[in-house]
Amino acid sequence: MLVLFETAAGYAIFKVLNEKKLQEVDSLWKEFETPEKANKIVKLKHFEKFQDTTEALAASTALVEGKLSKNLKKILKKIVAKDAHEQLAVADAKLGGVIKEKLNLSCIHSPMVTELMRGIRSQIEGLITGLPSREMAAMCLGLAHSLSRYKLKFSPDKVDTMIIQAISLLDDLDKELNNYIMRCREWYGWHFPELGKIITDNLTYCKCVRKVGDRSNFASSDVSDILPEEIEEDVKAAAEISMGTEVSEEDINNIIHLCDQVIEISEYRTQLYDYLKNRMMAIAPNLTVMVGELVGARLIAHAGSLLNLAKHPASTVQLLGAEKALFRALKTKRDTPKFGLIYHASLVGQSNTKNKGKISRMLAAKTALTIRYDALGENTSAEMGAENRLKVETRLRLLEERGIRRISGTGKALAKTDKYQNKSEIKVFDPSGDSTLPVVSKKRKIQEVDEQDTEVAVKAKKFKAEMKEGTAVEDGEPVKKKKKKKDKEKQAEEEVVLSEELTTSPMTENTEKKKKKKKKMKNEASSKCSGFVALANKIQMHILNKCELSDNEAEKTSVLLVAEISHLLIVPFLWEYRCTEVASCDQDSKALMVENETFLKLCLALSLLIVMKDFFFSFMCSGTVLPKQK
Repeated sequence: MLVLFETAAGYAIFKVLNEKKLQEVDSLWKEFETPEKANKIVKLKHFEKFQDTTEALAASTALVEGKLSKNLKKILKKIVAKDAHEQLAVADAKLGGVIKEKLNLSCIHSPMVTELMRGIRSQIEGLITGLPSREMAAMCLGLAHSLSRYKLKFSPDKVDTMIIQAISLLDDLDKELNNYIMRCREWYGWHFPELGKIITDNLTYCKCVRKVGDRSNFASSDVSDILPEEIEEDVKAAAEISMGTEVSEEDINNIIHLCDQVIEISEYRTQLYDYLKNRMMAIAPNLTVMVGELVGARLIAHAGSLLNLAKHPASTVQLLGAEKALFRALKTKRDTPKFGLIYHASLVGQSNTKNKGKISRMLAAKTALTIRYDALGENTSAEMGAENRLKVETRLRLLEERGIRRISGTGKALAKTDKYQNKSEIKVFDPSGDSTLPVVSKKRKIQEVDEQDTEVAVKAKKFKAEMKEGTAVEDGEPVKKKKKKKDKEKQAEEEVVLSEELTTSPMTENTEKKKKKKKKMKNEASSKCSGFVALANKIQMHILNKCELSDNEAEKTSVLLVAEISHLLIVPFLWEYRCTEVASCDQDSKALMVENETFLKLCLALSLLIVMKDFFFSFMCSGTVLPKQK
């Protein structure tokens, strides 16, 4: 039986000397404890050494994939064909099937063969002569590295470390350029401040300063290769009337040196950007087509490598660069961010604010596919990236045209799906429900006060008229009733209006009854007041008649004083009584109470008059002189 054994140095074919010992599989390892014992079991028949690492890698790759290489096919035809009747022990059953199919050789693969291979591997240095152990170890290490690169689809052209360094250097150059240009503008602005407003481009500004130097040289210098004619004329006109300070030649030389640095860094940045663009198209062409070289390079740099970026899901790719905002939103329980570095992609920038979240999510999903294709795929074309970009652009167009496009016909319009937004409502306690009193508006209160004032004024006029009528009755003069017909007509009109209101609105019966009751009580109060006034007038007339009949001066004076005091006492009581009756005419109990109280006051006033008459009479008879009345 022959044994095919593969090593990092080449192919080896052994012949088994004692096949009976191979039957004892469990104790077979004892036969390979020493090189001497191993030589008694197997013997080297042929060894084919590899010429270089490339040939070794090709042979190993073919064995891994279960294929028959050309070199191995030649060896088997040359060596094993002589002993075609013997079996060939192989380590891989798949390889054995290929050899049997193509060379018509009987191959064997079993646990016994596996133990035999293990024993040969342990004593390979003693079985294969002329192969130093140091050289064998170097061949094994080189072949292991080459095979690992092949398995990971690794290529020296696909070194993403260069991209990480290039994009980091590009960002640093942008920061430094901004600082240098700001310093240059501020420094030269002391000498020629008007130039900064005329020339807005930073690189053109530095080239112009480097070429001219002092502002006095602008009139004689030709900067047409840097500036257009119109701007050149403006610069020369501004240089003649500039308000800047004078500087020395040493200062101008330092400013020019700074301008040289800015120009050199700008040129190097352009070169570095071209290098980055070419590298991205070589390493990740599909990613570059999807999001652009700058965004793609920043994604790779943020993840650490292209392979690490390929391991991230689409949701992580969408939020790369916004980790701080994400964890802050999770901590404060607010809305999480919708995009990170992918926000700077051209497709996200083309969409409006409402659709940026949707487009960034779809773009991240397609970008994740292109990243995995670039990192693990064998094809280096950018067709997949172009197809996915076309899908995202189509989706963006549909979202943008959703509010404009309509399908003709009824019931075929696009369905409107509004985004759900949680609105927190804060309800404020309404204190108006606590009060049980009826709420009256300010406008209504003002109207009621005005009505009361007008009612009081009307009642005062009526009271004066009644007083005059009372005095006329006492004097015996008949009072003429005027405008009787007009009053009757007014009363008839009021009755008609009341009847119409009652017929039109049955709900106002109660209010009408209340109004009639109030009117009745008002009439009663006015009649009582007129009676009291008549009584007071009678008392006053009686006192005056007594005064005319009396011959004594003192008695006359006392009687006059009593008459005046009686009028002063009685009339206010009557007015008070009338006002209380009018104000509270709807409260029967209160009206009666006020009426009784007023009547008692009137009686008290009359009794006081009788007492005061005798007092004043005695006082005047004593000879005391009273002060004259004003």
